[in-house]
Amino acid sequence: MADLLNSLSLSASGMEAQARRLRHTTENIANADTPGYRRKTTDFRTALDGTVVPGPVRLDPSDLERIHDPGHPLADATGHHDGSNVDMVVEIADAREAQRSYEANLRMFDQTRQMTQGLIDLLRR
Repeated sequence: MADLLNSLSLSASGMEAQARRLRHTTENIANADTPGYRRKTTDFRTALDGTVVPGPVRLDPSDLERIHDPGHPLADATGHHDGSNVDMVVEIADAREAQRSYEANLRMFDQTRQMTQGLIDLLRR
C-alpha cells in the first residue's frame, strides 16, 4: 500500500513540475514581442524521496535580438532597440513536451488511484 501512495506522490510532483514549466513557456510566448524580455527557464531536481522538485526560475542569458526601428520609443541613436530572446519554435516544442509529460503523469496518477481504491475495496470485504 505504501508503494501505491508513493506512486501517487511521485505522479503529483511530476504534474506540478510540468504545470510550472508550461506556465513559464506560456509567459515566454506571451512576451515574445516585449522589448528587453528574457526567456524564463527552470531546472528540475529529484528529491531524496524521488519526487520532482522545480529549481529556481532563471533568465536566459543569451543575447537579445537587436531590432532596427528608428521610430520606436526605445530606439537608440542608431535606430536599434533590444527585442527578446524568445524563440517561438523552441517554446512551442517545450509546451508540447510539458503537456505530454503532464498527461503521462496524470494517467499514472489515475491508474494508481484506481488500484488503491480497488485494494481498499478488497480489504473492506
